[in-house]
Amino acid sequence: MEATGVMAGMMITREDAMSDDVPAYGLWGLVILNSAIFIFFAFSFFKPQTRRDWRSFGAFSAFLVALFTEMYGFPLTLYFLSGWLQSRYPEVDWFSHDAGHLLEMLFGWQANPHFGPFHLLSMVFIAAGFWLIAAGWRSLYTAQRRGELATTGLYAHVRHPQYAGFVLVMTGFLLQWPTLLTLVMFPVLVWMYSRLAIHEERDVARQFGDKWQTYAARTPRFIPHLRMASTSGWRL
Repeated sequence: MEATGVMAGMMITREDAMSDDVPAYGLWGLVILNSAIFIFFAFSFFKPQTRRDWRSFGAFSAFLVALFTEMYGFPLTLYFLSGWLQSRYPEVDWFSHDAGHLLEMLFGWQANPHFGPFHLLSMVFIAAGFWLIAAGWRSLYTAQRRGELATTGLYAHVRHPQYAGFVLVMTGFLLQWPTLLTLVMFPVLVWMYSRLAIHEERDVARQFGDKWQTYAARTPRFIPHLRMASTSGWRL
């Protein structure tokens, strides 16, 4: 989908917007702009309705705000780890903006970190995640409009493609710009999406009965099968 390609390159960076004489951090306008872009895009396809939906979407939004705050506003993780980092990697200017790409720095990537392996891999995860969110929404919207169980498109492979997409997006950002706060938030959000999926499945099971049971028996919850699924039990 075109939208995911746009999202992969949409993040406004310091290099795009600033000259070299501008400080590496304290760029709160970029914090607000990038947070708003990604939150709006996710909202436009996730469309939370229940209180559980809003809680999980709010937690995802908090993850993005925390990420961009450290990316452009205040590098809390770098300050917290500065003593350890400086003692082991004295050649690195840890308060430069590029140093926030911690994995590239720790593994000795010497060139522009935006072309480093972890950054490039992160863009694949982020683009794939937003594609899952957008494509999953289309299939779900079509099924809901017809009053049917969503079993086509991505829903033919996993029961919750949108939640899998959110996890991929967060994984991509962790590869690109890992922070202590987002590392703590990540497993909490994965747990929240798992619980939300279980609650939703109970509601759908009551609505569609045997049709849901048959669908759930052959379709994994988050990770697609690499081979034909057996019909015994529900899968994660």
